[in-house]
Amino acid sequence: MIRLVLAMVWTRRGQSVTLALLALVAVASAVAAPAYLTAIDRAIAAGQIETSTPAERGLVIAGTQDNRVDSGAPDFANIGAALIELPGFDYVYGSSFPTVGLTKDRTYADRMVYRQDLCAHVRIVDGRCLVGEDDVIVGAAAAKRAGVTAGDAVTLTFAQFVDDPHDPYWDPNGIPKRLVIAGVYEVNDPNEPYWGTHGYFTSIPGRGPTQPIFTGPVTFATIDHGMTDLSIDGAARPEALDVDKLEALRSGLLSLTRKATEIGPNLQVDTEIPYLLTRIDSGRAAAHLLVPALAVPLVLLACFSIFLAVSYGTSGRRPELALVALRGSRWWIRWWLAIGENLVAILAGAVAGCLAGQLLVNAVAAARFPGVGVDPGWASLRYAPHAAVAALAAAVLAQRRQLLSPVAALLRRNPVAVNGPRALVTEALVLLLAVICAVQLAVSDGSLTGVGLFAPAFVILALALLAARALLPLVTRYATRALEAGRLGTALAGFQLSRRPGAQRLFALLVATVAVAGYATCAVDAAARGRTVQAGLGVGADRVLEVEPVFRGQLLHAVRSVDPDGRFAMATARLRNSTGLEPLGLAVDSTRLAAVATWPGRGPSADEVARDLRPSSAGPMVIGGQDLTLKATATGVTKGRELRLNVAVSSLTDLGDTVIGLGDLREGEHSYLQRAAVCAQGCRVNGIQLQVNSGVVGVTGDVTIESMSSGTPGDNVVLSDAARWRMVRNGTVSAAPGGLRIQVSAPGGMPDGAWVQPVDTPYPLPIASAGSAPSGYITGLDGKAVPVTTVAELPAVPRVGSHATLLDLDLADRVATDAAPALQPEVWLNDQAPADIAEQLTARGLTVVTDTRASQVHRRLDQEGPALALWFHLTAAVLALLLGAFALVLAAAVDRARRVEDLSALRTQGLGGPVTTRATLWTYPALVGIAAVVGMLTAAGAWAATGWALPLAGLDPVALPLPGWPRVLVLIGVTAAVLVVLAAVALATGRDLRGRIKP
Repeated sequence: MIRLVLAMVWTRRGQSVTLALLALVAVASAVAAPAYLTAIDRAIAAGQIETSTPAERGLVIAGTQDNRVDSGAPDFANIGAALIELPGFDYVYGSSFPTVGLTKDRTYADRMVYRQDLCAHVRIVDGRCLVGEDDVIVGAAAAKRAGVTAGDAVTLTFAQFVDDPHDPYWDPNGIPKRLVIAGVYEVNDPNEPYWGTHGYFTSIPGRGPTQPIFTGPVTFATIDHGMTDLSIDGAARPEALDVDKLEALRSGLLSLTRKATEIGPNLQVDTEIPYLLTRIDSGRAAAHLLVPALAVPLVLLACFSIFLAVSYGTSGRRPELALVALRGSRWWIRWWLAIGENLVAILAGAVAGCLAGQLLVNAVAAARFPGVGVDPGWASLRYAPHAAVAALAAAVLAQRRQLLSPVAALLRRNPVAVNGPRALVTEALVLLLAVICAVQLAVSDGSLTGVGLFAPAFVILALALLAARALLPLVTRYATRALEAGRLGTALAGFQLSRRPGAQRLFALLVATVAVAGYATCAVDAAARGRTVQAGLGVGADRVLEVEPVFRGQLLHAVRSVDPDGRFAMATARLRNSTGLEPLGLAVDSTRLAAVATWPGRGPSADEVARDLRPSSAGPMVIGGQDLTLKATATGVTKGRELRLNVAVSSLTDLGDTVIGLGDLREGEHSYLQRAAVCAQGCRVNGIQLQVNSGVVGVTGDVTIESMSSGTPGDNVVLSDAARWRMVRNGTVSAAPGGLRIQVSAPGGMPDGAWVQPVDTPYPLPIASAGSAPSGYITGLDGKAVPVTTVAELPAVPRVGSHATLLDLDLADRVATDAAPALQPEVWLNDQAPADIAEQLTARGLTVVTDTRASQVHRRLDQEGPALALWFHLTAAVLALLLGAFALVLAAAVDRARRVEDLSALRTQGLGGPVTTRATLWTYPALVGIAAVVGMLTAAGAWAATGWALPLAGLDPVALPLPGWPRVLVLIGVTAAVLVVLAAVALATGRDLRGRIKP
């Protein structure tokens, strides 16, 4: 019996090979999905490690100890044992304490630092590096500020901070130590992993970049000092972050943290490695949702193709199955002879599919993830038996009618139609499953778990079956009309499609093939465009430099100094969204908005928005020098409720902001004087404040300001025109014969003071908004409510998202009265920025903290789980195309004998050669052409129903209007490519058929 089955296989070896290839693709699809997930897990880890920041590849063990008190100090000597739990790291020991003496200024202290292997990481610009005892080296900026050079002696003393509420300072608190400045240094890269996260080179507003005083271990120990910061910095070597050792790294960190806590309560392990590991886990989780989303449709398509292929093949064997049944063979012999041939082919293809699936993933991984490799093992084969069983079940199900039909039914030349009640029930069941899965996906808010995971597969299959049932009757009608019109070739081709029992299913299979490829195209193209938006609009510009906190005026002046024409640089800062409920706010130098910012594609242009954000207004009121004199007359001064007079000013250059305190107002006419160093080169007046002690209520007062000047030619403070000033709350302003009259009335008190501000900006401030517009007010740069009016609506504000506001930084700064550093100051750059822009900004007092480039973000997004997972979608599209092609070949091979017989008979009766050619060549190409169009529409429908739930964006995306649909031309192009391949296969089968017809 086995020999007979093998003989049957050999006789119909073409059909057997095609069926084996279909089984191969089916099992390969089932094997490829888990194998790809295993490979992608490694690739995601490798990609995230490659694009991680130094802080995400290192750790800091930090503690404090008082050298003057032995008890309670952490024992750093015992840390070494704990570090054994975390091999593969390079460790650097460091310690520091505050010191004074380098300059006379006690407002700030310098840091005396010892750091292991220091001289290899600094560049000496004057003198030498550390050699002997009592040597120190100082930074170039600090040396210039202190007026010292290499070879000078300096006396330094340990310092302690005195938190005086009016004038905080650092007080010497130790035995002074005379030291020698051996050299002056500069640091090429303050962000080098060697420096850790200690902020050695941060910038202080109004003072500039800080630079530690470095010394050797002996000198550090001999200086009398108290509370000392101790640290051990670890930087991971490549072997510590090997993708196969991440779990060991995770457990090692937990063990290290636990042991550090046991050693001493003052010890703390600070690291961002867990964030890196979490990002890797999140990427893997997203990939494990995206890969099955198309793996399931692919496996279902494979089973459907096997069902169709076996159904076609068995239909062609009806006479021989009838003969077996007619001879009265026992049922198991009949079944074995019916399914044995297909069983052998499917089992052979399944065995080959196990190897083919793994080899396919190996090839994709080697091409797409070079150097990463795949995880060795047999885990990827765990679904192979399930796929093989599914293929066999599909084969048996396809032959059920021939196995159970009586002899008379098997001998009929035109078998019973397949569109009976059972077929309708089956299709109705598939449609019901599609609806249930899509509804589950919707109600679960896009959760690709449970039945929601099967939504794309069943939606595609249901739409394909519905399309086949709806369109093939139209083909019958068209063929009838062609016959009536005398177009015999077209009519014969149409009737072959419409009357062949398996043609409807073949059409549904081809539609599903194109739909799977189209769905993959939708996912890949939408995700690629989304990553472009995230890397462009999400970053805000081609390059964004975050700088240390500086005053807003300093930021504007520095950026405008390096780019006076506004061609490549723009200053930005964030608004203080204290409530957390209102939209995020971004303040930009709108004069450069169009030149620098990456702008959303829809909505008004950047030029239009920039003009609306900065309409013409009166110029600022300015004092030209640092000696401010204000002449005022006060009446009704009440003892215990005296009003204090302050003036908020901003330097016109890069000296910063301040609030000048002029003291308490006195009854009668008086002059109030104060020197403000920030105004040495001129200042803009932001406002006049009248203030009382906190808790005082029932505040009243009457002040007339007669003059405000610095005695320099640059003064232009206008007090005679009350229209040039505004007082929003706690009183009123009006014109007086002697100047500007301010009447204060605050029955409930005024904890923030009463502010009188120049009218030198539009008020309310114009803003552009994305999402719901603010209702009249937003939180300004100083944290206070500012009235605004929306002048433009945007789909998104660059960098901050689709629920945000945008306004002009200069105008918002004029309205602010806090004299505080900018919140998250940044410098945005376009692709025309010079290569040394960071150095130019540093020379103007800005300290660059991070340098984010859109290209780097795009590269990082390309290495995240969603982007890497979509390469399986491309693989699935290719496998689906192979399934469709093999099914088409098998269908043509089964039909060939009967069609050769029919068309040869027609040729004998006088059917012309051209008509025969059209009848043979047009049949399957026409079917493929219709299926390609319908398949593209099916892909679009399935994408509309389920594509929104796919996690295509990055792992921590800004809320941006990401594209939800692919480009139409891309979808059409992929459909055309699939059509060309399938049409070529169909044409080849038609040519083979034409060659077999007897003339």
